[in-house]
Amino acid sequence: MSRRANASLRCPRCRMHGSLCICPLIPRLATRTRLLLVIHRYEYRKPTNTGRLATECLIESRVLARGREARPEDSLDVPPGTRPLFLFPHEGARDLRELAGSPEPVTLIVPDGTWRQASKVRKRLRGLDDVPCVTLPPGPPSRYRLRFESRDDGLATIEAIARAFGILEGSHIEEALLGVFGAMVERTLWARGEIDASAVALGIPPGAERHDPTSGLLLMVARG
Repeated sequence: MSRRANASLRCPRCRMHGSLCICPLIPRLATRTRLLLVIHRYEYRKPTNTGRLATECLIESRVLARGREARPEDSLDVPPGTRPLFLFPHEGARDLRELAGSPEPVTLIVPDGTWRQASKVRKRLRGLDDVPCVTLPPGPPSRYRLRFESRDDGLATIEAIARAFGILEGSHIEEALLGVFGAMVERTLWARGEIDASAVALGIPPGAERHDPTSGLLLMVARG
């Protein structure tokens, strides 16, 4: 099955196969902190991308796509009255916990893409080189099992956002983001035939279809 034909089977919002849609599980979270997701254009259309899922959960969020052909790079646009912080472990980055409790709301700028793409964002986005860099404290390993991670401390974008918002907003925001992320990962693994339905914490929808990810052929349908 072609990529275009396969895309037509997916939910336009969560990018899951239609029968595995997680949209009913997506919370709408009001936060003081704002999220600006700077996403590479190649990453934007991938069904395994998690940064977009975070923006669907967070009301105060915006997506800025970069790397578009024949177009100049966008400049940084931070809402007035907010404090911009760039989440990436560049040299000299401060532990985000040191800046929690800021008297003014934070706009957290998060790069989304491969490690190589993300590492270039600060130089490619006008105005970002003056924004302080922050990093996350050590934490548990990633639960993302849909892609190969080249770094031992690597996290899915939504995991990094969840941990950052856990620091800035509270554990309830972190838990809500990680909950929908877990549903995405587990349902995808079930669809690939890598785990049994009993291992999917929030369950498989009745009538959900398990597809061969390479051919798109239907392998089985979950019973209600």
